Amino acid sequence: MWPQYILQIQQGDTKALARSISLVENEVNGYENLMKMLPASTTPVIGITGPPGAGKSTLVDALISLLVSKEKKVGVLCVDPSSPFNLGALLGDRIRMSEWYNHPDVFIRSLATRGSLGGLHPKIIEISDLLKAAPFDYIIVETVGVGQSEIEIAGLADISIVTVVPEAGDEIQTMKAGLMEIADIFVVNKSDRPDADLFVKNLKMMLAPAFNTKQQTIPVIKTVASQKKGIEELLTAIEECINGEQGTRNDKRSWLLAEKAYHLIQQKRMANINKEALKLSIEAAGNNFNLYQFIGQF
Repeated sequence: MWPQYILQIQQGDTKALARSISLVENEVNGYENLMKMLPASTTPVIGITGPPGAGKSTLVDALISLLVSKEKKVGVLCVDPSSPFNLGALLGDRIRMSEWYNHPDVFIRSLATRGSLGGLHPKIIEISDLLKAAPFDYIIVETVGVGQSEIEIAGLADISIVTVVPEAGDEIQTMKAGLMEIADIFVVNKSDRPDADLFVKNLKMMLAPAFNTKQQTIPVIKTVASQKKGIEELLTAIEECINGEQGTRNDKRSWLLAEKAYHLIQQKRMANINKEALKLSIEAAGNNFNLYQFIGQF
């Protein structure tokens, strides 16, 4: 059964890919065997993150358009916020990307965060690895843009793109420490707005200390995604990052795999912890409940 799925995915069968993603999402019995059979892949994963309203979906749409025009195949994972009650996606339909849903060179899957505090899907690592087994030239992961997703995307993507808008000056200050560490490329979207040039200048000044630790400059690309301006420059910056120094790439790959392994081990250790069961146990304890005595049982 599983070898047949792998073969179909490698041959570009999108139905088999979609079915496999559902099996992993729902943790169907034996799905771990499917994951163990996945072949090694060097398909680059591009993570696009940033605060809500920065135009991430429009940027992804413009990037897809450019890649398709260059006869590239693209897999896209869109992580949406989910309802805290039924864990379903609140923004399941991607209106801005609707023209690509039936395109033969584009595969789009919208995923709910399912209560994950980091803003990413709890099975995002496994699902992105499934996409890497398919014949895509690029895989794009767009985060929900809340919580720690700006940081967590660094543990998933080969290239991390942080998208901001010219009005985000104060927000950049508050997110500065994490963003400076994980960003491979900064995109200032909606750069046709007033004071965009001043914002870009200030952002480059803020990035200057990071040059000494990373030993490389972090590109700052101005775009107007709704008009597809600056997208060629962004793709050039992405390709330069992908084709960067081999030593740096190898070191980052090791850290990337270590980060993925850490998250997967953490998930496995927590697999038997059920929130509903915790709630019932807490209710049974009544008013004498002590949180720290309770967690000591685990």
